[in-house]
Amino acid sequence: MAFNFGGTGASTTTGLAAPGFGTTTTASSTGFGFGGAGTGTFGGFGAATTTTAPGSAFSFTTPSSTGGLFSSTQNKSGFSSFGAGANTGTGITGLGFGSFSTQPQQQASGGLFGQPAQPPVQTNQLYNTASALSAPTLLGDERDAILAKWNQLQAFWGTGKGYFHNNLAPVEFPQENPFCRFKAVGYNCMSDSKDEDGLVVLIFNKKEADVRNQQQQLVESLHKVLGGSQTVTVNVEGVKTLPDDQTEVIIYAVDRSPNGTSKRILSTMLFNYLEQANVKQQLQQLGVMLTMTKIALSPTQVKQLLQNPLAGVDPIIWEQAKVDNPDPEKLIPVPMVGFKELLRRLKIQEQMTKQHQTRVDIISDDISELQKNQATTVAKIAQYKRNLMDLSHRALQVLIKQEIQRKRGYAIQVDEEHLRVQLDTIQCELNAPTQFKGRLNELMSQIRMQNHFGTVRSEERYNIDGDLLREIKQHLKLQQEGISHLISVIKDDLEDIKLIENGLQDSGHMRGGIFS
Repeated sequence: MAFNFGGTGASTTTGLAAPGFGTTTTASSTGFGFGGAGTGTFGGFGAATTTTAPGSAFSFTTPSSTGGLFSSTQNKSGFSSFGAGANTGTGITGLGFGSFSTQPQQQASGGLFGQPAQPPVQTNQLYNTASALSAPTLLGDERDAILAKWNQLQAFWGTGKGYFHNNLAPVEFPQENPFCRFKAVGYNCMSDSKDEDGLVVLIFNKKEADVRNQQQQLVESLHKVLGGSQTVTVNVEGVKTLPDDQTEVIIYAVDRSPNGTSKRILSTMLFNYLEQANVKQQLQQLGVMLTMTKIALSPTQVKQLLQNPLAGVDPIIWEQAKVDNPDPEKLIPVPMVGFKELLRRLKIQEQMTKQHQTRVDIISDDISELQKNQATTVAKIAQYKRNLMDLSHRALQVLIKQEIQRKRGYAIQVDEEHLRVQLDTIQCELNAPTQFKGRLNELMSQIRMQNHFGTVRSEERYNIDGDLLREIKQHLKLQQEGISHLISVIKDDLEDIKLIENGLQDSGHMRGGIFS
């Protein structure tokens, strides 16, 4: 069976998918090739050609010529096509978990993840490796110790051949050997897609812009590849950029029946059709490098996978990776072997970081636009409130005039008289010196004086507020007018007194003349 953990088009992490239960394993172009027949990013852990076992889709038997699911002989499991993800926990997460395949060649005892007895060939391989690293007998002198150190260095680096005997072939030291030090464990996001969703991932050796510009032509070409039936339609679920100018396109096919109902073609069925030799050749002409399905592993399959560390991974490190898993329900640990895989995942992480930054910039622009709209709306609301107040006052004035016209010629009613008395009382209370208006003026004067008290003292001279100065001037002006009026009254009185005195004097002279 084969499991592909591909990425969802629009999501930031890639998921878990399972292509082709019981189909032939094809060469993978990216990802971990743990046993794939092709050229994965890290090669294969003992890559060998496998054939499809006839019979049911799931064949959980282990061939007699192997040492288990992840051993270094035939019938290996592979991880390929890692999608984009983020960095969490002890490793890089969210990178699509792909092409996990197991296809037995022969029927033998043991379970799917069992560890059957090791054959003599593997025993000899382990013995030769131990001899090359600890006690080579190639030269028969002290130079064998130097050769052993050199073999150890090659094994730690994960490259080269270890010569240890004149009559035996040298031992290969791939990056997957258990002594290689350039290993780490990351975490991949498991997909939640089902087989009924019909999602299939196509990896194109083209840029995202080119794929999007030719998306309609691509859909038509895929429809022709699927036979060109009028009842089958091809749809694009999502398009996502991958490093090295590659693009991930997620598609699904819908089959419409004559009675009007429609359903998606199963992922496994669509994948099996696309993996046919003639169809695969047509896809390659379209620029498709890799085909995968997106099907989630069952809890039992995930448990079986976690129970056995992959070939070349230290069981202690594997167990620690399971303990450090930040989200066991969504993430699954996967090994990273070699600098190429680390570089590839770093590129994917940078790609996802750019996408996240682009999305953040878009959200920031939207927020700025919403803030501007909010400010405009608040200003309009304030303007509408002022307009409403003005209209209310105008309406009140109209009602007052209308009521005056209606009541013209009628005597003042009792309720109107009561209302007038209440209004006069309120007006008197407001205008009373000891009431609200007087107190308010007093408080305003005190506040103005307090605000300028510190400034007056610091400048050592008096400084009066403009409003207060105007009030003082107005008061002094009134006093001046009052004094001027009093002076004019006094002057008028003095003139009157003088007239009276003059009149009295004239009357006295007249009386003296008469009596004389």
